[in-house]
Amino acid sequence: MIKFVLMVNRQGQTRLSRYYHSVELSRRAALEADVVRYCLSRKKDQCSFVEYKDFKLVYRQYAALYIVVGITDSENELSIYELVHNFVEVLDKYFSRVSELDIMFNLDRVHIILDEIIQNGHIVETNKSRILAPLTTIDKMVDS
Repeated sequence: MIKFVLMVNRQGQTRLSRYYHSVELSRRAALEADVVRYCLSRKKDQCSFVEYKDFKLVYRQYAALYIVVGITDSENELSIYELVHNFVEVLDKYFSRVSELDIMFNLDRVHIILDEIIQNGHIVETNKSRILAPLTTIDKMVDS
């Protein structure tokens, strides 16, 4: 099961966070800071799967952004690694070359995309067209 998804830049600033189990707000900031510090300090030639406290971290870097996913021990790391790539491909398709600014100024749309892919910590959709269907409908309504 997926516990959380974080998107952070190289400076460690959180651009997106989504939790799929309850974590107190006071603990979230400390958890995010610790996880981000841990992942950003690793070298490029090191593995992108990390044992961390009572869960595993799967992270992937795209340009200046890191996407970090916290998962339970029973989850398959490679499937999550590919899920992160699929998420970025969907973002690229929607924003045509997604950037950190796209994430910051369209956070609601990024959350819609993430919610179409993951619900309650489980992967529910990977088809790019189906993931983007709600946003396409919203965009058509806004345009008319």
